[in-house]
Amino acid sequence: MHTARLCGLLLFRVLDMCRCQGNRTKMKVLGIETSCDETAAAVVEDGRRILSNVVASQIDIHARYGGVVPEVASRQHLLTIIPVIEQAMRDVDWRDIDGIAVTFGPGLAGSLLVGVNIAKAVALARKLPLIGVNHLESHIYANWLESPSAGDSGSVDFPCLCLIVSGGHSDLVLMKGHGRYEKLGRTRDDAAGEAFDKAARILGLGYPGGPAIERAASSGTPSLSLPRAWLRNSHDFSFSGLKTALWHLVDKGGVSVPDAAASFQTAVIEVLVAKTVEAARQSGVRQILLSGGVAANKSLTARFVAKSPVPVLIPPSHLCTDNAAMVAACGYYHLRAGASSGYDLDVVSSLSIG
Repeated sequence: MHTARLCGLLLFRVLDMCRCQGNRTKMKVLGIETSCDETAAAVVEDGRRILSNVVASQIDIHARYGGVVPEVASRQHLLTIIPVIEQAMRDVDWRDIDGIAVTFGPGLAGSLLVGVNIAKAVALARKLPLIGVNHLESHIYANWLESPSAGDSGSVDFPCLCLIVSGGHSDLVLMKGHGRYEKLGRTRDDAAGEAFDKAARILGLGYPGGPAIERAASSGTPSLSLPRAWLRNSHDFSFSGLKTALWHLVDKGGVSVPDAAASFQTAVIEVLVAKTVEAARQSGVRQILLSGGVAANKSLTARFVAKSPVPVLIPPSHLCTDNAAMVAACGYYHLRAGASSGYDLDVVSSLSIG
């Protein structure tokens, strides 16, 4: 079916599903996330309490290609977004929703467009505020969420240092308050998650690379000599040289895959923790907040807890990877501050933070 026709049918479905009635209680935000290969929708109350959190993953589809195929991802979002929103709203009345928050960047442009246009349609149909949310900022707000399965993630104390580590980003951000950020460091080449994906490909471990490396590393020892890019006098990260060094080791042959995975994982973790802890000491922050898919790595979180001079907040693993609850939580704080977006909101695939 032609993409334009699919979009038209989706708009009719949006108008139809927005007709239900109900009563308003606390402030509830519907979040929509389609930045990459997860189609997600969630309802969060007062920026903390998760009422629903639905994620439709495309991992099985993209695994056969060894990575995300943008055109495939965007078409899959078109097919999945309405059922996902309907499921997220199954036990929530539409008249209780106070705003629609949606990721508008960074991410894959085609994927982002699906979420943004659906969010506009819902906001228009229900006459609700539209809140465009930075995907990187929303990852940070996973630390505010309470979950029925995981309880309270903890109380955030400003100023705090946020490490955002995902497939496309490795950023160190000083957070002085809601909406007040200063970027201290970034990746100069491969992000941590991207490095894990490439290392997993080198080792023949499949996709996605982060969980595959972690599983293989659990039965290995970090006995191989691999470099660390410390980039002295900088809070930036670099993992490209590490990836290349792993490739040369494997190319020589005779390397144990579990040992190689453990060695690579250890090298990444040591740099992430050491540089973040150094930045925390220099900035005088009260907490470190971890976020992003790589933050689900148990070895990483354990080392942070052991090495950090300040408390470390870590979301449960299902809130580290892409989801819409974090988008709704972030959107709530923007809405509470009186911020909203117009219907001219456009996607920004290279959006940054700080």
